[in-house]
Amino acid sequence: MTNIEKMVVCRCEEVTYGQLLTTANEHKCTARELKLRTRAGMGFCGGRTCRVSVDKIIESVVPTAVPGDIPLKYQPPVRPISFGTVSESK
Repeated sequence: MTNIEKMVVCRCEEVTYGQLLTTANEHKCTARELKLRTRAGMGFCGGRTCRVSVDKIIESVVPTAVPGDIPLKYQPPVRPISFGTVSESK
């Protein structure tokens, strides 16, 4: 595996460029399907870091893919907490 293939694209889910490229080549999928197959963009940042890279990989592998055909959603990094936790002062 080359250094570029080892490069981590999705830091939250630790998905490498090589994993994304291999999956995209094997399945000729949409950006959404690539996200579901690799979990890239499903971490705490909700795809804010890696979404553009995932889209570019799909565009390079599947030339007929329309950018944003099924757009990936940005999800806010939200974790439920109780009001008691918020009001506690230390």
